[in-house]
Amino acid sequence: MRTHIVWDWNGTLFHDMAAVLGASNAAFATVGLEPLSLQQYRELYEIPIPRFYQRLLGREPSPGEWEALDGAFHDRYRELSVACGLTEGAPALLSGWGAVPGRSQSLLSMYEHERLVPVVEGFGLTGHFVRVDGRTGASGGRKAGFLAAHLAALGPDLDRSRTVLVGDAVDDAEAALESGIGAVLYTGGSHTREKLAAVGVPVVDTLAEAVALAEQLAA
Repeated sequence: MRTHIVWDWNGTLFHDMAAVLGASNAAFATVGLEPLSLQQYRELYEIPIPRFYQRLLGREPSPGEWEALDGAFHDRYRELSVACGLTEGAPALLSGWGAVPGRSQSLLSMYEHERLVPVVEGFGLTGHFVRVDGRTGASGGRKAGFLAAHLAALGPDLDRSRTVLVGDAVDDAEAALESGIGAVLYTGGSHTREKLAAVGVPVVDTLAEAVALAEQLAA
């Protein structure tokens, strides 16, 4: 039996909230919305993304507005994210977890798969993971379906009672619970602590705490 961690990327292992906020504000400008501060963003953000935009606009975005919002976000994110780095301690935590017999880890992100893979490789992290999956298809949706496919691809030997997802969003925890695995949420990403705590899973302020809790949950 192995203990397995499914890592989220954006806002968890990859410390990219500055790029996310800058890209979001660039997107908002396409529909005449005022920019948000980081605190405002974390208080208002939700998944699926169209519902987040609907909250800000006070109505559902039109197909043309959604296309403009989504395009502007991804264009600006690609520009800004090159200056972002890994979350403090991430490389050592990944190495330490993988060095213990009976432990494994994988990566699942809602970032586009073709763009995710070279970024992870560029940081020299690919070898830590038994599988790396990014989003395929349209953006803006929930993680639950992608997590279900990711877990299935890990094979029948995966023990879901000993598997924990570490992420930064309410959607991460909801997806984990729907798939029958544990979840730990990290406060360094897209949500306030209060929003994360409302889900009812453990909430931590560092990835080191997340790994320690994942080990306890999967024991």
